[in-house]
Amino acid sequence: MSPLAPPRARRVAVVGGTRVPFARSDGPYATASNQRMLTAALDGLVERYELTGPGAVGEFVAGAVLKHSRDFNLARETVLGSKLDARTPAYDIQQACGTGLQAVIAAANKIALGQTESAVAGGADTASDAPLGVNDTLRRILLEARRARSAGARLKALAKVRPAHLVPDIPRNAEPRTGLSMGEHAAVTARAWGVSRQAQDALAAASHRRLAAAYERGFFEDLVVPFLGLARDQNLRPDSTPDKLAALAPVFGLDGPEPTMTAGNSTPLTDGAATVLLASEEWAEARGLEPLAYLTAYETAAVDFPHGDVADGEDGLLMAPAHAVPRMLERAGLGIEDFELVEIHEAFASQVLATLAAWEKRGLAPVDRDRLNVAGSSLATGHPFAATGARIVATLAKLLAERGGPGRGLISVCAAGGQGVTAILERP
Repeated sequence: MSPLAPPRARRVAVVGGTRVPFARSDGPYATASNQRMLTAALDGLVERYELTGPGAVGEFVAGAVLKHSRDFNLARETVLGSKLDARTPAYDIQQACGTGLQAVIAAANKIALGQTESAVAGGADTASDAPLGVNDTLRRILLEARRARSAGARLKALAKVRPAHLVPDIPRNAEPRTGLSMGEHAAVTARAWGVSRQAQDALAAASHRRLAAAYERGFFEDLVVPFLGLARDQNLRPDSTPDKLAALAPVFGLDGPEPTMTAGNSTPLTDGAATVLLASEEWAEARGLEPLAYLTAYETAAVDFPHGDVADGEDGLLMAPAHAVPRMLERAGLGIEDFELVEIHEAFASQVLATLAAWEKRGLAPVDRDRLNVAGSSLATGHPFAATGARIVATLAKLLAERGGPGRGLISVCAAGGQGVTAILERP
């Protein structure tokens, strides 16, 4: 018997996306769970594209970074609480800040291989409703008590509990391998690449200015659904300027000379959720939906930030896209000059600028700043970790569609753990 021929990969259409406005942590969404936010974003998508019928969507894939134990089946529980058909399969995925884009890639792969005709991908994160871990010593004592074979042995184990054991473990934005926060890692990279304070503040101000302009012209009317009293991203500061940002005190890299990273040129802790509808061309055509763009390539990478060439900037925690993008472009036979739009997730202004410099060092052409994050990005919107990738995919797809003709867009997302997820969207 001859082996089966591998299936021919199909084009994957980005049909649209919906998200809730992003909110600063401990603000309007302080008591909203990951599931509640993700359900609101998904319901907005279901209503906009009339996805309420049986089998309307083949699959739902999403994730969160900060998850309670109750979120172990977040995607499926979101489906069950949403307007989507309850028989829609769902599963979770997680890759730190790359989660949303990896969810898109996972769904796209199944569509490309003909395993499903449509899927919704996305993510949610709340920094307000973050899980608090039981003190590890207390956890061990409680497990010892549970294993005890008699009441006396159980009481003996519980007698070991001390007041200090009742203090919970608070989640920290720190890398387990280094103990440094993401901001402290970014400060090391900023020094290695010589990124100036002025350049960071200018990039941050531009992000706010461009996001405000996009809202004013109605760009987000079909991408953002109001939620808990918010209709726009709460972190947006339309009047932000480099001069105003220059007045802020540094908050990262204080142990080094001339620290440059402030709360203004770094993303705040944020709550929010986002979703994207993906489909085969046939599925979209049958429903009279015109694809905004097509997902045509993607690449992931990781760096050895605990041991690698961190001092010279090559292996900084957030520098994996500096390796992933050149590889992806070489495979696709493209250069930076072949892209009309470039979307780089703005975890920190310094990280964006270091990434741009690293691409040039690796032989890529400079990115035209007029093509970079033209509708604002994470410095202005905020950054709910698992939601950002889906936000960027939907935003970039609509920006490409607005242009009318053929075009390409590049996506670059850095992630904790020294990882990066990148992708290409195209309109033929």
